Amino acid sequence: MAVEVCVKAAAGAPDILGDCPFCQRVLMTLEEKKVPYKTHLINTSDKPQWFLEVNPEGKVPVMKFDDKWIADSDVIVGIIEEKYPNPSSSAPPEVSSVGSKIFSSFVKFLKSKDPNDGSEQALLDELKALDEHLKAKGPYVNGGNICAVDLSLAPKLYHLVVTLGHFKGWNVPESLTHLHNYMKLLFSRESFQQTNVAKEYVIAGWAPKVNE
Repeated sequence: MAVEVCVKAAAGAPDILGDCPFCQRVLMTLEEKKVPYKTHLINTSDKPQWFLEVNPEGKVPVMKFDDKWIADSDVIVGIIEEKYPNPSSSAPPEVSSVGSKIFSSFVKFLKSKDPNDGSEQALLDELKALDEHLKAKGPYVNGGNICAVDLSLAPKLYHLVVTLGHFKGWNVPESLTHLHNYMKLLFSRESFQQTNVAKEYVIAGWAPKVNE
């Protein structure tokens, strides 16, 4: 029996998966574990009434477990791991926080209008730290097997590459070779390919935030 999950629909394209890295993280986890699922694409600017009734906060993703809708991708992924432990995607404590500041650093740099505010360097520092970790422990965050940390980072790194390239003409430095190899590994996985969002929808989704 397929599990049900509500995810963001693309802006202006209600039948296409939208630009939510947290939604893609959940879908990638289900794909890696070969769990059958049914998606409900939610137009987040015009949320359907049934969705608000089961999920008053209106956030995505939400997933149905035992007739109860659960929000928050961290919580959802944890429950998926409990219910479908094979193959395991749990991350040991020593790697659970690897790359955890990359997304917030990326968003700050993306929205920055001041080239001297330190946001670019802060992001570079986080990316270099991940590169160093991968150099020592790679190819994935926890060695040879993909884990929950990788499944969280994959969509965030994709959004980073697409949006910074488009809005700022900025690319991840070529010197971060382990990070580049890591992104190639992640972006080529079937779970990523099956749940990926076209670049134009990622750009369209971020444009309002960039122009705030």
